[in-house]
Amino acid sequence: MKKIVIAGAGGFGREVLTLLQAVGEYEIVGFACEGEKGSLIDGFPIIGNDEEVNCTEEAIGVVISVGSPALKRKIRQQYTNPLISFPTIVHPSVIMGDESRIRMGEGCIICAGTIITTGVNIGDMVTINIGCTVGHDAVIGDYCSMMPSVNVAGDVTLGNSVYMGIGSNVINGMQIGGNSIIGAGATVASTIPADCTAVGVPARPIKYHQ
Repeated sequence: MKKIVIAGAGGFGREVLTLLQAVGEYEIVGFACEGEKGSLIDGFPIIGNDEEVNCTEEAIGVVISVGSPALKRKIRQQYTNPLISFPTIVHPSVIMGDESRIRMGEGCIICAGTIITTGVNIGDMVTINIGCTVGHDAVIGDYCSMMPSVNVAGDVTLGNSVYMGIGSNVINGMQIGGNSIIGAGATVASTIPADCTAVGVPARPIKYHQ
């Protein structure tokens, strides 16, 4: 089995541990995070921080287990060692309507109970949390994060680094610009521009990011 390290030891990192255990295809080495080396998190050791893991002299996989798109990107940029790869991890319970028409990039995390239909294009380092749905021909940009129970309808486009709060929804054909945040429970029923936070039903921008 290929060795794998979990980058991030917060609550989501621990959930990813259970996902990897369910997949059963990897030897879990431990967590890459700040903290005392050798101390245990749910039975697995902290093996060093991201900088130290980047110095590996053997081939190893890294799964970046944080929710923030910006932090995911920052961590990914620290890993420059060509011996490190970023496998996409898919829980065994995930339903894919037509796998031959679904594209996923590297380093994605697809959690339990998610349904992905057909013609879907998912970029690199995308997190799709528990119980989400992604409809036909949706495009999900790099580094996006969808929290539990997000519903993305068909023909939706999410730009890079979009964060979808828990229980939010996007109706058919809508677009969300890159680096935007959609609040928990919001419903996107019109185009959302880049670099903003949008909340409500229907979702409306309430602030723009610098």
